Formats: sequence, C-alpha cells, structure tokens
Amino acid sequence: MNIVLIGFRGVGKSSVAELVALSTNRSLLRIDDEVEKREGCSIAEIVQRQGWQRFWELETAVCAQAAAMTNTVIDTGGGVVQRPENVAALKTNGTFYWLTAEADTIKDRIKDDKNRPSITGAKSFIEEVEELLEVRQPLYEDAADYVIPTDGRDLSEIAAEIVEIACASPID
Repeated sequence: MNIVLIGFRGVGKSSVAELVALSTNRSLLRIDDEVEKREGCSIAEIVQRQGWQRFWELETAVCAQAAAMTNTVIDTGGGVVQRPENVAALKTNGTFYWLTAEADTIKDRIKDDKNRPSITGAKSFIEEVEELLEVRQPLYEDAADYVIPTDGRDLSEIAAEIVEIACASPID
C-alpha cells in the first residue's frame, strides 16, 4: 500500500513525506510538483493565468496516475480531498494519514512563504486559514485512516509515528 499524506498547508506533509520515504525505502511522489512539471510553471502561475479550476483538473489527473503506483509515499496538496474522485483514486492503493495542526500553528509555519496563492482570492492565504480549515476538516476526517497531530512535534517524531503504523499494518 502507498502512504498518502493529507492535511492543510503548513502541517508538514512535504518534509514528513521525504523522511517517511527514506525510512521505508519507498518512492516519493509530490502531487504539486507533478502538476508543475506538467504545466511547466509554478502553481501560483497556473492559478494566476488559468484559475484554481485548471489547477484542480491537473491535480485530479495526477491523482489518477498516482493511484496506479505502488510502494510510494504520496505528498498531496492541501485541497486534494475537495474532489471525491481524488480520494477514491488514491484510496485504491493507499492508506491516508491526516497530518493536523491548529490554525495558529499553520499561520506561523506559512507566514513567510511567498509562493502560496490565496484560495479564496478575497483574503490573503494567512487570513483564510481558519475559514478553509472549517470547510475541509470534515473532508479530511472522512478520508483519513489515521490522524497524526503535528503541533509541538518535530518532523522526525511525526515521520516515526507514520512509519511505525505503516510497518505494523497487515495491509502494507
């Protein structure tokens, strides 16, 4: 089974994914990186030029491709759970680990990142954190096989918890 990391921006998915992949000798697939490769530009540029709808279409295509992979750690974008077809595709061969953090923790972690476009367009990406967390929380909950809190924990501790669960699971 693949290890699929879900959660909001700034919870540590990308950093943890790398550690988990190294610890479990799995390949690493970053959904956002694959979208950028396909388009030849950054997510911010995709959104600016073509809108969020185009990004989400590309993300769905990458999720469908990722579903066929094996022995992979999949680092998803924060909004991947918004489309049921993404969750369904990745669930065919993956176990979902929801990395969580409080809104204040997320804001602190992402405040200096200049490459994160606003989702709503009406607020900055920092101002919209609480609103989007409220909308996405039930989606994360529904998709998650395991919940991994990240507040006050270092990356190696978070990765070790995922590795322990993955290696103890009879389906892996």
